[in-house]
Amino acid sequence: MKWKTAKEILAESFREIAEMKPIDKITVKDITKNCGYSTATFYRQFKDKSDLIAWAYSRDLEMILDRIAFDETSWKKTLIDAADYYHAHREYLANLLLNTKGYDSFIRNMTEINTNSLTKKILQSAKAEKPKEETAMLIHLYTSGSVFLTCEWILGKFDADPKKLATIYEVSLPEPLKQYLHEK
Repeated sequence: MKWKTAKEILAESFREIAEMKPIDKITVKDITKNCGYSTATFYRQFKDKSDLIAWAYSRDLEMILDRIAFDETSWKKTLIDAADYYHAHREYLANLLLNTKGYDSFIRNMTEINTNSLTKKILQSAKAEKPKEETAMLIHLYTSGSVFLTCEWILGKFDADPKKLATIYEVSLPEPLKQYLHEK
């Protein structure tokens, strides 16, 4: 049996409340009261509510990306898993986009998290410590576009199902990055 950490419990508490209340109206006291923790415990784990949001999203994305086995099949499955994640959490993510300090700052934060996660996976595949400048630029271009598209999809601008969204992610991956994520 795996025990949940304080961070995990606080994040679950936040998500529970976010299902019923706009995120900008949720306080640290609301989060801690919901799960029976003290505010001191919250601040030992996170700097603020935005830190909790970033940590939870980053952890979820890492769990999805950790499934990549560096072959085409697992990359496609990873993209479908990501699209399914966004679909399953669509209302929560829309709440984040619409009720946080700024849509643009949320997109920048998601892009940074996605860029860092994808860079880590590519470096792992390439057995390198730092990406080449062109590779870093391609990663950033890809994650920036993917995040923006995902946010627009979450907010209802596009009516694609998760599988179609995953296909868009797949076909938009720049050719030079495919070597790191597909079978060699």
